[in-house]
Amino acid sequence: MQFTSLFVALASLAACSAAFTFERINKNDSMLLVVDHQLGLFQLVRDFGPEEYRNNILAHAALGKVFNLPTILTTSAETGPNGPLPKEIIEMHPDAPYIKRQGEVDAWDNADFRAAVKATGKKQVIMAGITTDVCTTFLALSLVQEGYTVFANADASGTFNVQVAANANDRMRSAGVNVVSQFAVATDLMRDWRDTPGSLEMLPFFDTYLTQYGFLARGHAAAVTNGTLLPGESDGVLAPLSLASQRADSDL
Repeated sequence: MQFTSLFVALASLAACSAAFTFERINKNDSMLLVVDHQLGLFQLVRDFGPEEYRNNILAHAALGKVFNLPTILTTSAETGPNGPLPKEIIEMHPDAPYIKRQGEVDAWDNADFRAAVKATGKKQVIMAGITTDVCTTFLALSLVQEGYTVFANADASGTFNVQVAANANDRMRSAGVNVVSQFAVATDLMRDWRDTPGSLEMLPFFDTYLTQYGFLARGHAAAVTNGTLLPGESDGVLAPLSLASQRADSDL
């Protein structure tokens, strides 16, 4: 019985491994959707702090500019409490299709939006919205059903609380949506620091929108430009190597 169970488990694991295909984000076959990042709906987001979330949604929109992705903006009933998009996003994409839905909750239910998506000719979709469980999830599931590969930017999708976000992300994953971080989206679009866009374009992007990496780059630049080693500073790096050398010598 134990042997049979082990055999079945190994067979299942092998089948899962054989079925998996790592589909990379292809900047030449991707579009970017800004879904209902509206000023009113922003007030509902409680799984991020307001400053962090504002930064995240602006970064999401900026990816379209950095990588020259076809970008579509959409809002739901923006003349009501949901409100308009932030002016920064509209100014960032002045020529992008801007679909102002009159009432449809799932953006895919709007004929103009569907037409704009299909007109891009792209098959990969990078998207984020408010709220995660409705605006992001409903559209992501509709797009998967239509045959698109969907990458949901988890950092730029917000909702009422962490548990609601987790449930929504689980629902999307079970349907084949790639729920990923903003950093993962950006670096997979870039692929190689030597490419274009590469370090020349992406380090300023990270400096603006991803403080941790921006300051990492600033620290490195400062060290290369005018940094000096303080007494004892290198000991933590060199000590393990010295210890390994001492051990090697003792073995002789």
